[in-house]
Amino acid sequence: MILQAELDIRLSNEAVIFGPENPLFSESTSRWNTLFAPTIQMVVVIANERDIQSTILFCNEKKIPFLAVNRGHGNAQSLGSFTGIQIHLAKLQDISINADKKTAWFAGGVSAGNVTRYLWREGFVTTTGSCDCVGLLGVGLGGGHGRHEGLYGMISDNIVRLKVVLANGEAVLVDKSNHPDLFWAMRGAGHNFGIVTSLELRIWPRGPDTWHYHNYIWRGSDLERVFTALNDLHNNGTTPVNMAFNFGSFVFRPEIDTKQPVIVWSFAYRGSADAASQYLAPFNAIPSIGQQSGNVPYPEISKAQSTDDSSAICQHGKHRVTTTIGLQNYNLTSERYIFDDFAQKIKNKATIAAGAAIIHEGYSTRSVQDGQPDASAYPFRQDYHLMLMQVTFQSQEDALVIEARAWTDRVRQWWHEGQPHRPMHAYVNYANGFEPLEEIYGSESWRLEKLRQLKQLYDPRNSFRYYNPIIPTH
Repeated sequence: MILQAELDIRLSNEAVIFGPENPLFSESTSRWNTLFAPTIQMVVVIANERDIQSTILFCNEKKIPFLAVNRGHGNAQSLGSFTGIQIHLAKLQDISINADKKTAWFAGGVSAGNVTRYLWREGFVTTTGSCDCVGLLGVGLGGGHGRHEGLYGMISDNIVRLKVVLANGEAVLVDKSNHPDLFWAMRGAGHNFGIVTSLELRIWPRGPDTWHYHNYIWRGSDLERVFTALNDLHNNGTTPVNMAFNFGSFVFRPEIDTKQPVIVWSFAYRGSADAASQYLAPFNAIPSIGQQSGNVPYPEISKAQSTDDSSAICQHGKHRVTTTIGLQNYNLTSERYIFDDFAQKIKNKATIAAGAAIIHEGYSTRSVQDGQPDASAYPFRQDYHLMLMQVTFQSQEDALVIEARAWTDRVRQWWHEGQPHRPMHAYVNYANGFEPLEEIYGSESWRLEKLRQLKQLYDPRNSFRYYNPIIPTH
């Protein structure tokens, strides 16, 4: 309470401070993945940039670690090493479209869903993550894949400038002219360098009034047909730009099949059903257990694809054992191994299988590939697909976690064996932190060398070390 009172007098009247005894504490500190949850001693809900500066200066004086939080996502095991003060960005919700109608400013607490809905009403779109529930800025600091990347690139590709509070409490404007080295680092490894209070991002006219979606459920007997059609659609990274996003999972649905997982897939096309039909025809030819399709305005495509705020994948408060890798093509042999192994897990350990989802994300990636590889800290422009496996539990039991970890590691290895000529990659926003740093930040030696040099310059005390840290602590 003494610390709380000391900090409170340094903050604006709109800021709020509370500890575990406050009814707001539980909601404010909830995590999407609770397996490696940080230990929060006090929450500071800041109201402006000055509040962040004051909180950081206070923490530095008292030698208390601090952690900025927006929507509470992240798989990084390093989050579990944190004990200290949470700087909560929830009040930073401003969105302002600039007079030229080409860029807009977004405050540090906005979510993808809120951004999409606001801009659509105003006649625009921008690059966001694919799930409504995630923050815009946190995802963007690691790259930021989403439905518009085929046309416009990732979130990080479209950042014009950022307002950043550094580890020493200094507030700086970061762009191509001001701190260009930090501008490079913030776009791909930004979680390691500062707290972003707002950023300016490119926007575009919103395009077609509706998007077409088509969802399928297939049995495992058609796995090879499904993945052959997917490889034909993506065609080594040449996916049509309007075939914006498809993703699918192997999941256990006992109401459909008590012995085998099923293949659940969803496609989103930027335009009409007629325009999408030529690309979906091969999938329509595969006998399905069920289908659902329709046309909706872009802000509703997330609900159609079960990535909106109310969807299962967005719910907080679960232990999640995860793994990830980037691919260029789907290897049919690997996918068959992974599927059959899942079926064996259903037979031998249904309690673990029930919470598993083996997720395959496929984007149109033209504009991502067109970006200069060395223009930012994002290292994996030639990854066309993002894989994410998660095994979810309601409660943490060491034996279950160990078994789930062994399973996820095995699946990742099979994915890698399907493309053995390529190094393993772990998209920083999906990485669990057990991967070598080269797999997260790039295997080219100059990348990590440059990032380490910039850490010495901008964060010499390694204050920002709790999200897949460039300078690990042991």
